[in-house]
Amino acid sequence: MFLEIKQIKKSFGIGDSQVNVLKGIDLGIEKGEFCVLLGPSGSGKSTLLNIIGGIDGADSGSITIEGEQIEDMTEKKLSLYRRIHLGYIFQMYNLIPNLTVRENIEVGAYLSDKPLDVDELLHTLGLDEHQRKLPNQLSGGQQQRTAIGRAIVKNPDILLCDEPTGALDYNTSKDILRLIETVNQKYGNTVVMVTHNDAIKDMADRVIKLRDGMIRKNYTNEQKIPAMELEW
Repeated sequence: MFLEIKQIKKSFGIGDSQVNVLKGIDLGIEKGEFCVLLGPSGSGKSTLLNIIGGIDGADSGSITIEGEQIEDMTEKKLSLYRRIHLGYIFQMYNLIPNLTVRENIEVGAYLSDKPLDVDELLHTLGLDEHQRKLPNQLSGGQQQRTAIGRAIVKNPDILLCDEPTGALDYNTSKDILRLIETVNQKYGNTVVMVTHNDAIKDMADRVIKLRDGMIRKNYTNEQKIPAMELEW
């Protein structure tokens, strides 16, 4: 198993105000799999994503990627793990405002020993003609494409997506989902995507439904629906 999650527990607060956000999560994800974490607000899906990404720590349990346990890593090794293995796509684009599209993507390339070709990636992203523009000259969809490019150019093993279409309109959302789908198929990155949009589950290989900090359903799609055919 590429990514193994065992008995992950996480709580916030102390005493009477303590809230148990994750209550013992067990999960395995295969290399190259497109996995959707689905659930309402407060279900623990973003917390789980942040723990997988090494942004937050679990109270107990273990996460293993290709035999390496995250919780055993020093801060320096954890930083290296994030740099080598992970790419992040968030709802907010977090682009560097005074850098062009191309330069924002190149920032990601500098962090990798095995970066993808920037020109080829710009073409895949549909950003060829926008590569010299600054973020404030782009639409929301173009900014998200740039953010995806910055994450993907590192050629990470795992692409973590936290509500990547949450700030976008319907048609642009489908374009971004199709792009992530293309990236998964073309480059073979394992994708873990958090969403509250139930329709998105139909394009995934694996669907994990969370509620109240527990996995309620864990299944694979026998027949996936292409991103552009999704309706909601």
